[in-house]
Amino acid sequence: MDWITFINIGIALLTIFFGALGWLAPRYTMQTVDLQDGGSTMGRSEVRAASGALFVVAGIGALWLANPVAYAMLGFIWAGGALGRVTSLIADGTTRLKWIFFGSELAVAAVALTLNLGAISAANLAMRAL
Repeated sequence: MDWITFINIGIALLTIFFGALGWLAPRYTMQTVDLQDGGSTMGRSEVRAASGALFVVAGIGALWLANPVAYAMLGFIWAGGALGRVTSLIADGTTRLKWIFFGSELAVAAVALTLNLGAISAANLAMRAL
């Protein structure tokens, strides 16, 4: 296994791990990110879906497809998280935890996109040459 594949699998597993926290431990996730339960189960349902199972399935899908496009898509997903986080930093004010989450999301996105977009471009050029 080459180092790019190793890193891609690590990013997919990281995505699955954090998704599993949201999916299977929504109260812990809500507490960590300072969300409050409004008395219904809708808040936990949203965390299980949008912060949880969505990431689990995206990570599993990337591992199953095992190609640069799938791993790049994980990068785009993490970049979306970073975009939402930086929007909050600007619009809602800063906290140390927000900066940590933003830096982490941006770093994972940058690694996944850098490693995989070049491979996609090279594959596209090769296909055009045929």
